[in-house]
Amino acid sequence: MDNVAITGVGVISALGNDFQQFTENLDAGRVEIVPAPWADPDNGRYSWVSRVRDFDPTQWMDERVLDGSDLFTHFALAAAVQAVDDHKAELDPLRTGVVLGTTMAGARALLEAQHLLDTVGPHAVPKKLNIQAWPNMAAGQLAMRWKLHGPLLTVSTACASSLDAIGTAARMIETGQADVVITGGTESGLCAALYYSQTAYGMSGQVTDPNKASMPFDVHRSGIVEGEAAGVLVLERADRARQRNAHIYGMVRGYGSVSDSYHPSSPDPSGEWEALAMTQAQREGGLTGGPEAIDAVIAHGTSTPLGDLAEIRAITDVFNPAQRQRPLYVTSIKGHIGHTGAAAGVMNVLAALHGMATSTVPHTANTTEPEPADFDIVVDHPIKADLEVAQINAFGFGGQDASLVLTHD
Repeated sequence: MDNVAITGVGVISALGNDFQQFTENLDAGRVEIVPAPWADPDNGRYSWVSRVRDFDPTQWMDERVLDGSDLFTHFALAAAVQAVDDHKAELDPLRTGVVLGTTMAGARALLEAQHLLDTVGPHAVPKKLNIQAWPNMAAGQLAMRWKLHGPLLTVSTACASSLDAIGTAARMIETGQADVVITGGTESGLCAALYYSQTAYGMSGQVTDPNKASMPFDVHRSGIVEGEAAGVLVLERADRARQRNAHIYGMVRGYGSVSDSYHPSSPDPSGEWEALAMTQAQREGGLTGGPEAIDAVIAHGTSTPLGDLAEIRAITDVFNPAQRQRPLYVTSIKGHIGHTGAAAGVMNVLAALHGMATSTVPHTANTTEPEPADFDIVVDHPIKADLEVAQINAFGFGGQDASLVLTHD
C-alpha cells in the first residue's frame, strides 16, 4: 500500500477537543480518569470513567441535527469538521467516501428511551429514537454534512472498529474506489448498566485510586476503565495530496485483520492470531527489513490481566525483540484516557502521528511495574526516539484482531 496519505485529523477526547489539546496533554502525562456519575465511595462503590469535558455540540452542528442524533454522532461530527477543515481542500461528492467505526452507537439513547417508556409511558418515547440510536447514523450525518455520494459504510467490530474502518478506507483509496475517505471511530456509551455488567463479568476491578484504575501491562492491573471519544482522519490519494502541496501527517502502509476464533471476550492466550494480524499489516506494507523496520508499537494494552499478556506474547512472537539490533518501544495510552471502545484504534493512530512529528513515544501512564518482556514498555514519561514507522493494534470482543502500519512519509 503506497498511495494513502493522512491529510486531516480531528479529535474529541478527555484530553482535549482538538488535536493540539489532545497531544499537548498526552505529552504532559495528563491522566483523565474521574469518578463515574454512579459511583458511591461512601458506601464502598468505586467506579472510574474517562469523560469528554467542555463539549458544546452547538459549535459543530445546528439544532435540527442535534435533536435528531445521539452523542456518538455529535462527537463524530465535531471531530470530522476539524479533520475536513484541516484537509484544506474541496471534497468531490462523487469521489469522497465515509467509513466510520462504532460499537455502542446509540445504546445510551435506547436505554434512556426504555426508561421513559417504563416510568412515564409510550408518549414519552422520543419520536426520533431510531435515527438517534442506529449505528449507521454517525456516518450518515457525516455524508449529509458535505453532501457526499461516495461509499458510505459503518464498521462495528468491537474495539477494533476504528482500525478496521481506517484499513477499509485505505483499501478503497488504494484500489481506486475513492480519492478521499473520511474515516475513524466514535464511542459514547458510558452508562451504569454497562458498568455493573462489566464488573460482574470481571472486566473492571474495584480500586479506590484513579491512578490504579487503568494500568496497562502493569503486574497489578485489574481491568479496563471505560472512556468516550471520537477520532476522525481524512485519507487521500498520496499523489493528489502531493500535487496540491497538502500537509501529510503520515502514510497508511499496511492493514491486517483476522479472527481470533477463541472466546467471546477473552483472547487466545498464545497471542497467535493477534500476531498474524500484525504480520499481515507488515507484509502489506512491504517494509524493507520486515519487523526490524518498526520503531514502536502503539499497543491495544487494555489493562486486563488476560488481554495484556496475550498482546505481550504476540509482540514477542512477531518482533523477536531479544534478537533485534535496536530497541522496540511499546506503549499504551489507555492509562491516560481509558478504553474508548470503537475509537481506541484511531486514538492510537493520532498518538502515533504526533509521535512521528515530534520524535516522541508517549508513555504508559499509571504503569510502574511492567510485566516482564523482551521489549521496552515506555513508562514514567514520554521518550525521545526516531519514530518513522509505527504499528498500531486494536483487538476486540468476538475475536476481532486488527493492526495498521504507518510511516512518517
